[in-house]
Amino acid sequence: MQKNIYVLLLIVSAAAISGCSPKLPYATTNKVYHTQTDSLVEVISREQPVMLVDSAGGAIPSEWVGTVNFNLRKPNYVIIHYTAQDSVKQTLTTFTLVKPQVSAHYVVGKDGKVYHMLNDYLRAWHAGISKWGSISDMNSCSIGIEIDNNGHEPFNDVQVKSLLALLAQLKKTYNIPQANFIGHQDIAPLRKPDPGPLFPWKLLAQKGFGFWREELLELPPDNFDYATALKLIGYDISNLPVAIVAFKRHFVQTDETPVMTQLDLNILYNVYRKY
Repeated sequence: MQKNIYVLLLIVSAAAISGCSPKLPYATTNKVYHTQTDSLVEVISREQPVMLVDSAGGAIPSEWVGTVNFNLRKPNYVIIHYTAQDSVKQTLTTFTLVKPQVSAHYVVGKDGKVYHMLNDYLRAWHAGISKWGSISDMNSCSIGIEIDNNGHEPFNDVQVKSLLALLAQLKKTYNIPQANFIGHQDIAPLRKPDPGPLFPWKLLAQKGFGFWREELLELPPDNFDYATALKLIGYDISNLPVAIVAFKRHFVQTDETPVMTQLDLNILYNVYRKY
């Protein structure tokens, strides 16, 4: 009997302690997240037919007939960013405020901790005004990964190890092609420099995430058109100098001038043939 009373007192004490403990730091924003996802579920569950009228204003007969062949849209690209902020806490705060109107699916901290902020099938607001090949809405087909880095420091080994594990999972889960792991600078060269020339693209390519140049480079043919090559890789060449800078930040990483040297041409020729 005394033992049972003792156990009961322990349970009551634990409940009292948990009741007095401070709220989890993101409890409020997590609640908002669940409310918004519930709203999305309600929207896609509606079974109302499209209401159409003809040119004279007459109703066109319509009926809802649910198909059995559908699923969620899956991501086909991964876009890598750096946060350009002072800490992962600052970034998490930014992504849990309405005013900045910016988000990502994942944030990777300097200590290697991975923060998952949005279901992979939902559309984050990370790419902004961007273009890759013929795609002008990268948010709708990609996963955004932000790495805690101010843009002027190396990416540490622990952080990169976590990133590689995350990329491996995403590639396997969604069957993302190797070519489709790219940077924010690649899709928005007019606006964004991230993840910048310090990012270890070579290591990622060795693991199957994106491409990198070979050690031995061939000279391109005399008729090699570097603007067309950049376009075929995916770059928006409407402003050719900024496209050159974006390419060099990714694949050269020793020079960011908007001029193609012979070495740059050799690298471009090598990379473009992979695409």
